[in-house]
Amino acid sequence: MKNGLKSIVALVAMMGLVGCGGNEGADFKAGFILVGDENEGYSEAHINGINAAAEKLGLSSSQIIMKKKVEENDSAKTAAEDLVSSGCSLVVSNSYGHQSYMADAAKEHEDVQFVAATGDFAAISGVSNLNNAFTNVYEARYVSGIVGGMKLKELIASNKLTDANKDENGNFKIGYVGAYTYAEVISGYTAFFLGVQSIVPNVMMEVQFTSSWFDIDKEAAAAETLINRGCVIIGQHADSSGAPSKCESMLAAGKQCYSVGYNVDMLSVAPNAALTSATNNWEVYYEYALKSAMEGKDIDVDWSRGYSDGAVGITELGKSCAAGTAEKVKEVEDALKAGTFHVFDTSKFTVEGEKVTSNVVDFSYLDFTTTPPTVVYQGEQKETVKTAGDVSYVEESVIRSAPYFSLKIDGITWLN
Repeated sequence: MKNGLKSIVALVAMMGLVGCGGNEGADFKAGFILVGDENEGYSEAHINGINAAAEKLGLSSSQIIMKKKVEENDSAKTAAEDLVSSGCSLVVSNSYGHQSYMADAAKEHEDVQFVAATGDFAAISGVSNLNNAFTNVYEARYVSGIVGGMKLKELIASNKLTDANKDENGNFKIGYVGAYTYAEVISGYTAFFLGVQSIVPNVMMEVQFTSSWFDIDKEAAAAETLINRGCVIIGQHADSSGAPSKCESMLAAGKQCYSVGYNVDMLSVAPNAALTSATNNWEVYYEYALKSAMEGKDIDVDWSRGYSDGAVGITELGKSCAAGTAEKVKEVEDALKAGTFHVFDTSKFTVEGEKVTSNVVDFSYLDFTTTPPTVVYQGEQKETVKTAGDVSYVEESVIRSAPYFSLKIDGITWLN
């Protein structure tokens, strides 16, 4: 139990149950702090998940309070305070930069459960009513890489690529628009690359960073740079439609370039260039969190689920996808759901020419604004290379929900 929350919420739920199935506590309210709104793909996915979960649980619109376009500063703490004042017993934020403000609010309101989605220090913070949540989106990124790889293979077979689409070693070039050099982005782009490489072994990838989660112009410019450098498939860990839109316009101008997006279906802005998008189904988490809070149950301090729970996937396949893509996607998705396939299989990549046999991660939370960085919350050092049968792999989102795979594997180059 977290500071009496269980008994309090359980009493409220017991006294106020109404509606079909008895799953709606009339006095229950939940608040959500969103870094964007419906016009930003990442927050749109959260909003869709929140609404779908609330509908499934029979919650009314008055029981769900959303604060949108909340910046990653003191505004997040103010938003959290407002939600608590409005009667919310569960408060969730969706952006990494909100986390410290959620922790501050949690310390002051011990009878409210707080969740910092994509956060990484709840388990070591000592704040008992602070939780983190993410998804195993790296699985979806691998599958989206399969889609990109199938298209690349088709283009190679049809002789539509030239030496301009290869590096000096004859490897075909793909690109990736990344937001920041965080483990979350590295984990995602590595999974995407491995998915492509499983179809086309002689491939390399260049990554261009924007230093922003959402900037249409920067993302479009990064995609243009990559395409002009000969990259054929452009993936992304950025939240706007900038990269897919640029792929669409450059494809129309005669360039061979196709987009694999993130969060939402990009076919509306890139009907010819968009192949698919890796996406999160946040309904799975929000149904779990809302139901737990309504029933007075503790929420997992670190929650992350993937294909096996329907928490991640890819969007509709575009008309430009190669023949056989759907069948290959199903094969890999079935293996992920069954747990018989591991994305970061150490036999599939090297680091500086060497096979990875050990990868110890320090799970402390550091303040990088100081020199040297200061330890804010002390975590343990843990081995992340595991073995299942004859397969060794680097695990992800198990020790904590937030990604921690940050190996820079061979075949991937940073441009900035």
